[in-house]
Amino acid sequence: MKKIYYLKTCDTCRRILKEMNTSEYILQEIKTEPITVKQLDELYALTKSYEVLFSKMAKKYKQMDLKSQILTENDYRQLILDEYTFLKRPVVINEKEVLIGNTKKRISFSK
Repeated sequence: MKKIYYLKTCDTCRRILKEMNTSEYILQEIKTEPITVKQLDELYALTKSYEVLFSKMAKKYKQMDLKSQILTENDYRQLILDEYTFLKRPVVINEKEVLIGNTKKRISFSK
C-alpha cells in the first residue's frame, strides 16, 4: 500500500506533496476524512508505537497541558482518534516503510 495522510492547510505538507510524485499514492486529508481505528492500528503495526505517530507540536497539546501528564500508548491512540491535529504529519506509507513527520529531527522510519 502507498498512502499519505496529510493536512491540506499545513504549509509543510503542501510543500512535501509538491516535491513528491504522488501519482501512485492514495491521499487522505485527515481533517475532512479523519483517520479510522483500523487505519491507526495499521500504522501502529508498522511503527510499533502510537507515541511516534503523536504530534507534541499540536496547539491542543499545550492547551490540554498534556506535557505534565504521563501518557500511555492507549492515551496517545485515543487522543489521535479524538483530534486529527494530534497525528504527526505527513505520514507517508510506501509498502512496508513509513515516514512520519516533516523535519529531519522528527522523521522516523520503520520496516
